[in-house]
Amino acid sequence: MSPTNCLALALGALLLCGCTQSELRLNDDFGRAIRQDTAAQVADPDAQYQGTITPGSNGARVGLAQKRYEHDSVIQPSRNGASSPQSIASPAQGQQTGGGSDSGSSDTSGSK
Repeated sequence: MSPTNCLALALGALLLCGCTQSELRLNDDFGRAIRQDTAAQVADPDAQYQGTITPGSNGARVGLAQKRYEHDSVIQPSRNGASSPQSIASPAQGQQTGGGSDSGSSDTSGSK
């Protein structure tokens, strides 16, 4: 074998040694936190449901909603909600809006 081939073979072996993984400095529990986090995100891998499982949506309703979306005739949601103006009492209805005296006076100087 020629010296050039021996040098190439030695260099190739040296390069391959650089690709190996060394587990000399790894603890026995290496990767345990990742495995615990992954297991914690699984709700119930063997979930058992009673009765007939209903689908998450109705295909006909989804189709109609898609057509309304395409023709820009989407049904707007109702304005009545927990934070709508109708559900918030105004001060004119005799309710205080917070902080202040029980007498209903707007005098904040302390003298009456």
